[in-house]
Amino acid sequence: MRRALEVAALTPPGDVPVGAVIYSAEGRELSWGVNRREADTDPLGHAEIAAIRSAVEALGDGWRLTGCELVVTLEPCAMCAGAAVGARIDSIVFGAFEPRTGACGSLVDVPRAPGALHVPQVRGGILESEAAAQLREFFRTLR
Repeated sequence: MRRALEVAALTPPGDVPVGAVIYSAEGRELSWGVNRREADTDPLGHAEIAAIRSAVEALGDGWRLTGCELVVTLEPCAMCAGAAVGARIDSIVFGAFEPRTGACGSLVDVPRAPGALHVPQVRGGILESEAAAQLREFFRTLR
């Protein structure tokens, strides 16, 4: 999570600072991503999507990220949680909970939906206070 917090600090100005890192089954960093929705005017410009795309390219195994772990500073939304499940990521670890849009247990629970073909392990609240502080500081500067 500390690496994901470092990555989040690289988020372009104007985008919500979220960092995502994907590790291989051996623990090697495969990729990272930051939110770029505003910078790229792209509704899919979430940190997790960028990290998943780069990890798939790094592994070269089609679209599967079997054995990989996604570490992200904020609880993934439905789109990102669904992308992680679809990519067959084995573990999702996140820092701050997101009660309004969180899709790993807060609002909905995409990874553990009934009938899911792949169910990753999910752990939330890792370095939660640090992750939440990064987000609070961003939103404080907007007001």
